[in-house]
Amino acid sequence: MPAQQTILAVDDEKPILRLLEIALQAQGFRVVTARTGEDAMVQCATTRPDLMILDLGLPDMEGIDLLKRIREWSAIPVVVLTARSGEEEIVRCLDAGADDYLVKPFRTSELLARVRTALRHAPGTPASNVMVFDGVKIDFGTRRVTLEGENVHLTAIEYSLLAFLARHAGRVLTHGQILQQIWGPTFVEETQYLRVYIGQLRKKIERDPSSPKLILTETGIGYRMKDASA
Repeated sequence: MPAQQTILAVDDEKPILRLLEIALQAQGFRVVTARTGEDAMVQCATTRPDLMILDLGLPDMEGIDLLKRIREWSAIPVVVLTARSGEEEIVRCLDAGADDYLVKPFRTSELLARVRTALRHAPGTPASNVMVFDGVKIDFGTRRVTLEGENVHLTAIEYSLLAFLARHAGRVLTHGQILQQIWGPTFVEETQYLRVYIGQLRKKIERDPSSPKLILTETGIGYRMKDASA
């Protein structure tokens, strides 16, 4: 039997914590909770959870400050769960190291799906040399991409962009994160540049580029690659 995974839920609202406990325990997770940032840091250091669900409005510190402090020593996946829905807030959290962001009120099924995705792509999880996304197959060993078995010709930049999105499938990546990774720090403001390449990539791998199903736009924030199907 695989070891039981532990989720640290951080929120100052007791009803939310209770809801998270019930939903996560029903899926076989062990759940520990914290209602303050200081308590969350202690729990993170002592229980070594596999993932953290983090509210931003904590009584003793801002959730994003807790996230930054945790990121100084831990790569634990973090799913932000908050009532704040502004694009700037979302981008700040993702750039600070959050793996995903969900706005309250939320559907339990969606939260659980995002938790599973974040855990699958957690650091330390063996990376597959092959990933499949609804007919699009990426072989990282040979750098070969096929669509329904047919070779897809990609430029070096297009391949690097697709590979980066695929390796973080299911996770929202900000414009800045993608631009810095693929083109370097001097390009982090060139969102139009990125938009052009995303358009070119969609024309090559999407069945209907005008209605993309693989590379999804997070308006005002960035892009999310649909989670792999195999």
